Amino acid sequence: MGTKRRSFIFFHRLSVTCHNENFDKNGKNKGDRRSKKQVFESYMSLEEVSHGLKRGELHQGQLRINPKNYNEAFIPSPDDTRDIFLDGVVARNRALNGDIVVIQILPQEQWKVKPQVSNSDLLIPGFSSTLGSKAWLAHSIVDPPLHPSIGRRGFLHANSESPIFIYQVVYIVERKHSRAVTGHLKFLPDKPFAMFSPVDHRVPRINVKLDDCPMEFRANPGDFAKTLLICRITDWPVDSNFAEGRLAKTLGQAGEIEPETEGIMIEYNVDFSEFPQEVLDCLPKTLPWTIPPEEIEKRRDLRKECIFTIDPATARDLDDALSCKQLPDGNFEVGVHIADVSYFVKEGTPLDNMASQRATSVYLVQMVVPMLPRLLCEELCSLNPLTDRLTFSVIWKLTPEGKILDEWFGRSVMHSCVKLSYDHAQRLIEAPERLFPPDELPPIDAEHTVDEIHQAVLHLHSIAKNLRAQRFLGGALRLDQPKLSFTLDKETMMPQGCYIYEYRDCNKLVEEFMLLANMAVATHIYRTFPTLALLRHHPPPKAKLVKELEVLCNQLGLNMDFTSAGTIHKSLCAIYGDDEYSVYRRQVLNNMCSRPMQLALYFCTGTKLLKEHFHHYALNVPLYTHFTSPIRRYPDIIVHRLLAASLNLGPRLGLSAEEVQIRALHCNDKKTLSKKVQELSSELYFGVFVKECGPLESKAMVMAVLDKSFDVLVLKYGVQKRIYCKSIAGLDSYRFQKAEKVPQLLLVWTSDDEESSPVEQVISIFSVVDVQLKADEVPLKYSALLKRPENVAS
Repeated sequence: MGTKRRSFIFFHRLSVTCHNENFDKNGKNKGDRRSKKQVFESYMSLEEVSHGLKRGELHQGQLRINPKNYNEAFIPSPDDTRDIFLDGVVARNRALNGDIVVIQILPQEQWKVKPQVSNSDLLIPGFSSTLGSKAWLAHSIVDPPLHPSIGRRGFLHANSESPIFIYQVVYIVERKHSRAVTGHLKFLPDKPFAMFSPVDHRVPRINVKLDDCPMEFRANPGDFAKTLLICRITDWPVDSNFAEGRLAKTLGQAGEIEPETEGIMIEYNVDFSEFPQEVLDCLPKTLPWTIPPEEIEKRRDLRKECIFTIDPATARDLDDALSCKQLPDGNFEVGVHIADVSYFVKEGTPLDNMASQRATSVYLVQMVVPMLPRLLCEELCSLNPLTDRLTFSVIWKLTPEGKILDEWFGRSVMHSCVKLSYDHAQRLIEAPERLFPPDELPPIDAEHTVDEIHQAVLHLHSIAKNLRAQRFLGGALRLDQPKLSFTLDKETMMPQGCYIYEYRDCNKLVEEFMLLANMAVATHIYRTFPTLALLRHHPPPKAKLVKELEVLCNQLGLNMDFTSAGTIHKSLCAIYGDDEYSVYRRQVLNNMCSRPMQLALYFCTGTKLLKEHFHHYALNVPLYTHFTSPIRRYPDIIVHRLLAASLNLGPRLGLSAEEVQIRALHCNDKKTLSKKVQELSSELYFGVFVKECGPLESKAMVMAVLDKSFDVLVLKYGVQKRIYCKSIAGLDSYRFQKAEKVPQLLLVWTSDDEESSPVEQVISIFSVVDVQLKADEVPLKYSALLKRPENVAS
């Protein structure tokens, strides 16, 4: 059964690729040129790939290219415990970052022989954002080849040299990369084409026919030196080092926020176009829209209850609301009320298809690209204050300690009495005895009082603290990372300032009840639909990387127990320390522990054979799903439909298990891309901030030490940067060394005068250094410059 499902997904992907890659009916690439010397191997046929995968001679995985060294690429090994190294562009065989590829180990006569790498060159894989090639080559030496028939032959040679097993891409199963890239156009004298240089160095240079270039470029190519364009790769012949492409759009001047943002969205395949008319035709026609009386009759009427939202001050898509009232017996009735998006988004409609394709709203610093039309996400579905709204509710009877005594699921109608920001909620939590005047909160419904809302928030906070404590006692893990936020000019949307977002009690309050609702719904829909439920699985961390992290922690004298998520959390809580830099050591340790972790993924329960595979590692719960954000996440809409069907409040889901799985895989991809776009948007704005307000001074803590560079966490801004020793001004020399197996860099600074001795500075993990962030000549790029130490203590 499992093999059939995997084959289904594999062939679904192949069908996509065959269409895009211009294959013939047998799966062979058409149009391979033979007139010039062949640079790349032709791809295998579909039949050869299928047989090779079944026999274990080939391996399928997702390609990752090192952003700091485009010659290095990796895919996970079959057992997912290590990475397989692909050496050079030719080995990737025209695949791009993120593509699902099939690789083959080349014949032994094509293996490379490299000298054994000395200990000083061996770096700790997994503990820097990008590893040097020496570390990965050493890693490849000690790992056996994929195909068992090859065995471990040739590992030891009399001349102390070892083979590097060479792997090569032989097929592209699915082109995950959009093939659209931002970059600059350069004129080539006496050539019938121009050269497009992508900003992302992992993408090859692209030849663009001069006839396809703007007329202005052909006349005055120098005027385009700082112009940012979008180019789409259309072909990559086997006899060329360069791809071929066509210009798609001129974005504007490099370094300006608007064109740079548009380039990011196009490159990562974010659909930010206007919704087509067929989608808009699915929306209610009569505006202003009101809930039909017959719909209210079908639902639990909660409009008189004290229900409110807690969100960021600028939020306009309000998915969730909370309620809490004390019962005569001392227990509490607590409700989580979620926008009933599935009422408006009917399965199989153009609106549903569009939401499924977009899969998620994308949040950039200055804007949101919504999954749904704004009429829904900001008005009719959004739980705006003082307005009747349709909801799906989970209501519990809880003890003050958070024990569930009773549970109810159902469709409801509610009326939010106030829209609280996180700041409002935090002030209410921090002043439990204070009587707040009405003018310190947003407008409140006349049916309710400030004190009623205040008491509800305090009760929720108290229960949430107990729920949170129980979760971590039960073995949960949370690895917080600093998040950079910006204050923007309302007119220009340029950054005026930035700060590290503080995760406070008000955030924890909301999080605990959203988690509780998601877990409750997961259990309910799985019980009713054991082969159709859409759940969220978090696999355990990669064992090999955990082992390497454990070795590093032992070398650093850190007593860490990596047995489970719970033991990691307990260890982290015990070793942070309480000095002025303890919070930053926590961030560095959290970052280290995040490296072996895998991504949480959506899946359909009908496609996994063992229930153990459903487990969510970080939460340490057997079943988990996403129910609480249907305005901005498509999986939540499917979960709402499953929940409605389980309660006989809606039709049975019109999808098979395989179709749910295909949607789950698509949502996984879109979520990953959305997160990357969000990160790039933040980097873009911080680059502008450094340019406009820099240079910026800050303390920094060393996160990782390599042989010629080291990574730092810039404490004031929460950003991570790599500092290369060769670029440090005033440095006389440097040397990589190990002190009791702990990697260090010894920096020797030139003396201030002839009589003074050179100043030595030791760089090791957790060292605190002074850095300056300064804008580069490349638009919106900046560097971290190490400042000369005032004293030699590190």
